[in-house]
This record gives sequence, structure tokens and C-alpha cells, in this order.
Amino acid sequence: MRNMKVIQKIGLGLFLVGLGIFTSLIFIGNYNVTPSGFDQFAKNKGIKSELFINDIKQNVVGKSFSGPFEISSKVISTINSANETHKSKSEWDKVIWDKPHSFAYQLEKESGSGIVQENKMLFWWLTFGLGIIGALLFIIPNVVLLGPKGIKNNGIFHSAATNRGWLGWLVFVFLVSFYLLLYFRPDYIVNWTYIVDPFSESLSGNLASQWFLYGFLYCSVMTVMAIRMYIKYRHNMYQIVRTTSVLFFQIVFAFLIPEILVRFEKPWYDFKNAFPLDYDFFYSWNLDQLLASGGFGLFILIWGVILTLVVVPVMVYFFGKRWYCSWVCGCGGLAETLGDPYRQLSDKSLNAWKLERWLVHGVLVFALIMTGFTLYAYFSGNQEVLGIKTQAIQDIYGFLIGSIFAGVIGTGFYPIFGNRVWCRFGCPLAAYMGIVQRFKSRFRITTNGGQCISCGNCSTYCEQGIDVRGYAQKGENIVRASCVGCGICAAVCPRGVLKLENGPETGRINPNDILLGNHVDLMALVNKK
Repeated sequence: MRNMKVIQKIGLGLFLVGLGIFTSLIFIGNYNVTPSGFDQFAKNKGIKSELFINDIKQNVVGKSFSGPFEISSKVISTINSANETHKSKSEWDKVIWDKPHSFAYQLEKESGSGIVQENKMLFWWLTFGLGIIGALLFIIPNVVLLGPKGIKNNGIFHSAATNRGWLGWLVFVFLVSFYLLLYFRPDYIVNWTYIVDPFSESLSGNLASQWFLYGFLYCSVMTVMAIRMYIKYRHNMYQIVRTTSVLFFQIVFAFLIPEILVRFEKPWYDFKNAFPLDYDFFYSWNLDQLLASGGFGLFILIWGVILTLVVVPVMVYFFGKRWYCSWVCGCGGLAETLGDPYRQLSDKSLNAWKLERWLVHGVLVFALIMTGFTLYAYFSGNQEVLGIKTQAIQDIYGFLIGSIFAGVIGTGFYPIFGNRVWCRFGCPLAAYMGIVQRFKSRFRITTNGGQCISCGNCSTYCEQGIDVRGYAQKGENIVRASCVGCGICAAVCPRGVLKLENGPETGRINPNDILLGNHVDLMALVNKK
């Protein structure tokens, strides 16, 4: 036992060293834009702004920058200044429409040098490698430390990491900072992308972008935390198979296949990502790209429509939304692996449930309206609908929902608000499937009230904030739009009260009369039956 504890401490130390090196990479590196390199870059980007080109050649080209901050600041200020001048003169063909920070990232990526860029695999081992090895050394000894059969959550409400303590807040700050950099300041994380360049080149043939970095990190974290799930729930076959499923769909469908498609000059596409979660599927640039890709692009377009309108509702009818949210979806996969230690932090209050209903259905309506505007603009050629610019509403949705809600809040807030913040309060696809599940599905969680001892484990660990115990005490089937069918409530129940089932719609919703006091007319109940 003592040896296992020592191994865990060594693992934690290695993980923290890897994390520290990974974080420090933001602040190092050299960037030197050569004249020939910039000329080629400007040509590839099709830049027509002589004002921008001259300013960059004067202030950036030929100069050496230590770290990404100074060069990024100069490039972005030059873009903004040049664009402002061209817009004031209505020189729209000279405006640089790329997002300034993404543009700066691309220039930095091609001009970077230094120890990280020259030793990519070494730094991969010093960051990802140490992090993965350290995490596994910390996790795997739990096979011994957990002891006999049973799911252990010992001390979960006394831990600074899992009960909003100082460690939980530190993780919160780190995750939120990571997502803010990923979405809004990619020009600061060029070194992070260098260390995964070899993997990107082997798959797609291209250097890594910040999104490849994110996909690689996503899969790595899910794999490590899936091993934790295998250990913790090793006596529960449903959890083992479910974890394997989400891991497979994330690594193969959301990461490997799309990158390999790019190598064969096909559109990057995640075949499991259904609209409206895939909110930009009907954007004009995506439709144009698909139609320009010939038969394969047309197949993707048809599949995307069929997936949303046929496959999703049919599967929800037979199996509930769990088939997607807990078995296929990458967002759900991260929530069930990385987010598992935080599931007890999900708000169970009535106010949270009211907020959930308004928010998640509001996002669904927003997505549908935006898509309607987008399709109208695409087929009519108009840029405005009812006086509203289509591009503006797309930008608002992309920023507020696609970036802030799904990314920064959706994952960054795990240590504070639980692991299904996005799925519960913001995912439009979850809202769509929830409506089908509530009113037209064979899925339910059955309960045996006679066996319930009111321990409360089921409600405590429900990541969707459902009062499972309340249903169990009354012996009612649980039929809720928000339930993702993760099955943890059944896994942590010490009496086997709960069971996930797919059966006939008849009797699925069966509120029972509860016998309280002597005022109940038993004969009336018998006659009612």
C-alpha cells in the first residue's frame, strides 16, 4: 500500500513538471520574418494592401523577436491600422478579412525558430509525454488502493480538488485560460503547435494548427481519463463499454478520419457531428466547399441532412438521447472522462432546472433562426434578412455559443459547476433530442421503490441535476428531457433500484399515487386500478 502511494506521488510530480514546461512554452521562442519569407506569405494570402506590406517590411521583416507577444502586437496593430484606412476609402479589395490574431499566428508559425521549433519531439516528451506518464502513474495504482468490488467516492466532498476548494479553483483558472488562448489568442501558443507538428504532418501532411493541437490534446486527455474510468467502474460492464464507445468515436471519427481526409484533398468533416451542434454546417463557405468537392462533398451534404432529420430522432426513439450524448458525442465523452470527478457539483436546485429549460431551448431557437437566415441569404443572394445582416448573427452565435459557452464555460467550468454545463444548459442538439426523448421515445429509467433506502447517491452523482431519488422513492419511471442516460445513478446505487431500459411507450410515464396518512381511500384506489 505504501509503495502504491509513493508511485502516485512520483506520478503527480512528473505530471506537474510536464504541465509546467507546457505552460512556460508560451514565453519562449524566436521569431524572425525574412524578406523572401514574407513575400511568399503575402503572395499565398493574396494580400493587396501595399500599406500593410510596407508597414510590415519596415517594422517586422528582418527584425528578431523573443517570444510571441511583441511580434503579435506589431502585426495586429498594423492590420487594424491598414484595414481602417482601406475601409474609410471603400477599398474593400485591399482589406485583410482574416481575424487579426489568426493572421498573426500564421505569420509567426512560418517565421518561428529556436529550441522548441528545432526539437519538436523532445519537447513533446517533456510536455505530453511526462504528463501522460505522470497521470497514468497516479491513476493505475488505484486498482490496488480501491480494494474490493464497489465504486469508491471516498472523501470527494472533503477534497480541495473536487469540492470547489483552492485546487479546484486553480484547475478552473487554468482551463479557462487555456480556452481563452485557444479561441482568441492563437498567436500566443505557436510553440504548443510546434510540438504536435510531426503528428499533424503524418496524418494530414500539413503543419499543426491550434485546432489540431486541441484535437490531439482532447484525445490524449480522454484516453488517460478513460483508463481512470475503467479502473473506477471496472465491475460495471455498462460503464466500460460506454467509455470505450465515446473514446472510439472521438479518436477515430472526430480526429483521425477528418485529418486523413485532408491528406487526400477532401473536406475536413466529422461524420458523427450532427446539426445543430455542428452549427456552421449550412454556412455558405461550407456549402460551397462541399459542392466544389464533387460527389464526396455531395455525399457529406446529404449525410449531414439525413443524420439530423432521420438518424437522430429515430435513434432517440429507440434508445433515448443516451445513444449520442453518452456513447458518441465528443463533448459528452470529455464530460464523462475528464469531468467525472466533478459530476457531484451539478446544481440540483429548482432554479437551476428553470434556467436550464430557458437557456438550452433558447440556444436551439437561436441556432434555428440563424440557420434559416443563412440559408435564405445563400439561395437568395441577399446579405440581410429583415434588416439583420446574416454575417452579424453568425458572428454573434459563433462568439457567444460556439466559443464562450461551448468552449470556455462548457469545459473550463467543470471544477466549479460540474461536468455537463454545456450539455445541460447550452447544447442545441441536446435540446432537440430532449424534446424527442420526453414525448416520443422508448427509453426510461425504471425504479424499484421498495428497495430504495434513500441514500441519495443517485441524485448526488447525477450530472444533469435530476432528483433521481425522488423518483426512486415513489417507484416512478424516470423520463426527463435532460437525462443523457449515462447510467451512473444505477452504478452508484447500492441496492440495484435503478435500471436503464428501452421498452414500449405504454406505461413509460407512470406517476403513482402515494399512500400518505389515513385519509387515503384504499377502495377508491382499487377501483381505479
